[in-house]
Amino acid sequence: MDAAFGEALIRLLPNLRRYAMSLARRADLADDLVQTTVERAIRASDSYDPSSRLEPWLFRITRNAFIDVTRRQRTQGIEVDVFDIPEALADDGSRAVEARLMLRATQEAMRELPAEQAEILHLICVEELSYAEAAQVLGIPKGTVMSRLSRARLALADKLGIR
Repeated sequence: MDAAFGEALIRLLPNLRRYAMSLARRADLADDLVQTTVERAIRASDSYDPSSRLEPWLFRITRNAFIDVTRRQRTQGIEVDVFDIPEALADDGSRAVEARLMLRATQEAMRELPAEQAEILHLICVEELSYAEAAQVLGIPKGTVMSRLSRARLALADKLGIR
């Protein structure tokens, strides 16, 4: 692994964590996914094509790690985190409270979406990947990304009551 690769990897840790959170929906599992992604990326750094963007390659590793964890969990049964408590809202003005409430409502609505819709929304709207990059991460055609995104946006708008 060269220094530039390592620096780029460190710079993208927040993006990886956000994507991992969108997949795992729990901070502890997201942190584990990021750690697994970094380990796998370092081991496979010689297979990365420097002429392409690093983000889709790392997101693909994260998604594959999530799939591995999910398969493992099916045989382990359901785990419940007793410390998973929603954070209290701070009262710092009506606009900030309204924005936080809307954000929370959006997060809740996204949790209710089918996994493929939530994942595509996260990749395109939060991580700001192009359709082609999202297609590469998910291993699907670009047209499928576009149709999933359209359905996801409509479903999210319905759940939020803004359509």
